[in-house]
Amino acid sequence: MHLGLVGLGKMGGNMRTRLRAAGHTVVGYDRDAALSDAQDLADLVSQLPAPRVVWVMVPAGEPTQATIEELASLLAPGDLVIDGGNSKWTDDQHHATLLAEHGVGFVDCGVSGGVWGLDNGYALMCGGAAESVAQAQPIFDSLKPAGEFGFVHAGTQPGAGHYAKMVHNGIEYAMMQAYAEGWELLEAVDLVDNVPAVFNSWREGTVIRSWLLDLLSDAISKDEHLEAIKGWADDSGEGRWTVQSAIDHAVPMPAVTMALFSRFVSRQSDSPAMKAIAAMRNEFGGHAVQRDK
Repeated sequence: MHLGLVGLGKMGGNMRTRLRAAGHTVVGYDRDAALSDAQDLADLVSQLPAPRVVWVMVPAGEPTQATIEELASLLAPGDLVIDGGNSKWTDDQHHATLLAEHGVGFVDCGVSGGVWGLDNGYALMCGGAAESVAQAQPIFDSLKPAGEFGFVHAGTQPGAGHYAKMVHNGIEYAMMQAYAEGWELLEAVDLVDNVPAVFNSWREGTVIRSWLLDLLSDAISKDEHLEAIKGWADDSGEGRWTVQSAIDHAVPMPAVTMALFSRFVSRQSDSPAMKAIAAMRNEFGGHAVQRDK
């Protein structure tokens, strides 16, 4: 089938390649003219046969909002927009309403797979009306991994797909934190001689084997003490949304919450809170403090 794809960065560009390899006709647009098949969104829409399907793969927030607003003015009743970025589920509800006013369908699609998706396929979590999902099903089938799993129509309400992807990312935060803490402990003791070999041994037959474990094992096999990497970790926003939603629904999520807060700690070269703790320990117990020179 034909597809318009807006945003040809690391994910979008690889998705275009995978879809073309599967026999689909993809017209891509990106602000970088060297990557584009179209001069602008109007040109992209003009190259697609009706009913048109346009996949938006741009950063969440204002870039996605502006793109969908422009597409709403260009598309016709019966066309479909898919938001495959990391939008917040509440934005999806607004976008679905906006497009519906023009008779245009909307599907939100959480996408996982990163730069490996080109070869391995992308896990897809979709939200939206059943008929809208069915309209783009050949695209989803070509993007997903081979096998039984990797695609889900998470719910018929706009935002269901991105909400599922948000929770997925929250779980990812906690899993990464657990592996990282285990690695740090193994590094800290004199008892274990070969930490990379230990991590590699866990990759087969253990209950904690996973793709994240594979990736960490590969990283420490190349740089055993991770000396080339600074201990600073950003957050995409979805971890925060997960924790906030858990609070709103009174769902306890201590592991995900602490993993998010640990990322905040990573950005402090000299933690203000730890300064206060050191001061209190010194006051009540005379414990030693390290002072700035």
